[in-house]
Amino acid sequence: MTRTRLILDFLTRGRSYRYGPHRSQRADLYLPVGAGPHPVMIMIHGGSWHKRYGKVVMRGLAGDLIRQGWAVWNIEYRRLGEGGGWPATFEDVAAAIDHLWELDAPLDLDSVSVLGHSAGGHLALWAAGRPSIAVGEPGAEPAIELKRAISQAGVCDLAGAYRMWRGGAAGALMGGSPQDVPDRYAVGDALALAPVAMPVLLVHGLLDRTVSIELSRTYERESSAAGAAVELIEIDGEAGGHRAHVDPRGAAWAAVAGWLREPLRV
Repeated sequence: MTRTRLILDFLTRGRSYRYGPHRSQRADLYLPVGAGPHPVMIMIHGGSWHKRYGKVVMRGLAGDLIRQGWAVWNIEYRRLGEGGGWPATFEDVAAAIDHLWELDAPLDLDSVSVLGHSAGGHLALWAAGRPSIAVGEPGAEPAIELKRAISQAGVCDLAGAYRMWRGGAAGALMGGSPQDVPDRYAVGDALALAPVAMPVLLVHGLLDRTVSIELSRTYERESSAAGAAVELIEIDGEAGGHRAHVDPRGAAWAAVAGWLREPLRV
């Protein structure tokens, strides 16, 4: 069977689930061939945390993952322009991940990883840091223990992004600056929750004009200094372009796929 046919078959086997009443509180589950239980990859799309972007952009990568034997949980969440922002976006990501326990499917919930692109990279790293969030705050007390986290061209340093963008999408997400709402950034900035207790891969383009590679470099530098297992792969040229990361044929994705084939480092 050709790779194209495998991916087309995969796209017909997905099933949509709701984890809340809002139209964006839903996720698609795709299962590989076989009885399972299957390791799970949670996928979180980017797009400036804004409603004009949705989970469909991750389907190409999902198709490649299922070919490699992963079950894929491709989540949607409330975004800016439809009730998202602080704290709704964070609450939704946490609820979508924890909803895996409710699914009647052959999933290995002792082998769950998370991957996100751009704004979704921020949310993936934030999800990885949930165990350090204080009880009562959005995302606290996770029900799923994640084994590894991947950020593709991610907004790894939210406060840094606010400074670079003079507010921009980061300010819109959080409802203010790190000076105005420091308590929110202390909980919602992935860098503020670092280091995390799992292997982390950061893949970022050197020439990314949408999300600066300096945000990933900051996360890697501070996490590594604290003894965390964080690897940063820098992609040169157009192969590292911001949207190139969601192309399963590209060098950026090849770096992710290769890392996932390595034995899990603990």
